[in-house]
Amino acid sequence: MPMPKEEMPAEMLKVMDAFTTIVWLMPLVGVIEIIAGILVIFPKTRALGAIMILPIMVGILLQHLVYAPSGLAIPLVLLAILIWMLIDNRSKYAPMFK
Repeated sequence: MPMPKEEMPAEMLKVMDAFTTIVWLMPLVGVIEIIAGILVIFPKTRALGAIMILPIMVGILLQHLVYAPSGLAIPLVLLAILIWMLIDNRSKYAPMFK
């Protein structure tokens, strides 16, 4: 899928160019997104999938806050869903904080 370069701010294009310069970064993020998405489907592994996708979601949100605030609506909705999943599974995260 081609990137809509006409609509993207120049700073965001520079960041995307930097991401593509690190050859292994985007495939790694994609694999983690796929694995986390599969884990989220099943209730037993939903907590693990939500915690795996959290750092990627924070990165997406920060990138939109800094470089493209006009596209912030979708990341905010996805972050709200992620926070709901994290809160829903908070009992499974309790051992990490002991």
